Amino acid sequence: MISTDILRRLAETIEARKGADPASSYVAKLLDRGLDDILKKVGEEAVETVMAAKDGDRLHLVREVADLWFHTLVLLASQGLGPDDVLAELARREGISGIDEKNSRGAGQ
Repeated sequence: MISTDILRRLAETIEARKGADPASSYVAKLLDRGLDDILKKVGEEAVETVMAAKDGDRLHLVREVADLWFHTLVLLASQGLGPDDVLAELARREGISGIDEKNSRGAGQ
């Protein structure tokens, strides 16, 4: 079983690329373009994930989710966050009914 260590290593690589030359690093280029471009990329990958799931192509779905996770990690890094922040939130929610958890955040959240 692959552990969450891969998420942490990927987040570390993203952090290291923050100061890189945008001409030589995709992550640096995306971060340099700003939040709107990062959000567009996350949205694009989310749509591609949905389409892959609808097509029933399991390999394509896995690859699109990997792209979505990667770009989400870039988004988190752009906001000074990382996978540990999300994992801590998931741990907090563990054992709580999804309905109860959603209600605790208030309607519309």
